[in-house]
Amino acid sequence: MKIGVIDYGMGNLFSVEQALKRLDVQVIVSSNIEQLEAADAYVLPGVGAFPDAMKRLEETGFIDFIKKTKKPLLGICLGMQLLFEESDEVEQTKGLGIFKGRIQRFTDVTRIPHMGWNELKLKQTPEWLDKEDLPQERHVYFVHSYYASGIDEMELIASADYEHVQVPGIVAKDNFTGMQFHPEKSGPFGVYLLTAWTQGVKEGVC
Repeated sequence: MKIGVIDYGMGNLFSVEQALKRLDVQVIVSSNIEQLEAADAYVLPGVGAFPDAMKRLEETGFIDFIKKTKKPLLGICLGMQLLFEESDEVEQTKGLGIFKGRIQRFTDVTRIPHMGWNELKLKQTPEWLDKEDLPQERHVYFVHSYYASGIDEMELIASADYEHVQVPGIVAKDNFTGMQFHPEKSGPFGVYLLTAWTQGVKEGVC
C-alpha cells in the first residue's frame, strides 16, 4: 500500500514519513500531483500559519486536488485545521471547507500554546478503530495555539480538555480524517492510531 505525503512546503515531512515507514507501508513524499495520484491515501501535514499554508496550497495546485479526492486523507495539526471553513489566525482566511467550523485562538487560558501531553476522550468510534482493542492509555502530544470551534458534533471522534476548553482532537467525515495532535510524536497510542488508520485504508473503511 502507498501513502502519499503532500509536500506543499509547510509540513514536518521527515517525522511523518519515518512514522509511516515504520508501519511497513510505502511512502511517497511529493509536491507533484501526478506522482501522488499513484498513492492509495494521503497525509496532509502542516507547520506554520494558516494563511501562509492556504497560499501555498493554492500556488501548488493542491486545493482542488484535496477537495476532489475520493481517497482517504489524514490531516495532521495545521493540516487538520486547513480542512475547516475558515481561520482567524493572523487574518480571516478561508479554508478548504471539508469540515464545518472555524479555527480560533485560545482565550481565557493561562498558557498558550497548548503544548504537551493531553488525554484524548473518545466521543464515538469510527469503523477504523477497534473498540475491543483500544488502549487504556490515550495521551497524545499537542502543539498549537488555535483550535476548531463551531464544529458539527457528528463529525467529532475525540476531544481533549485544555483548561476547560474542549479541543477537537480527531474529526472524521466521509474519506477525510483530521488529528489536531501529532500522532507521529505521540508514543504508543500515536502509533496505534496511525496503524489503525492505515489498516482502515487497506480495508476500505476510512
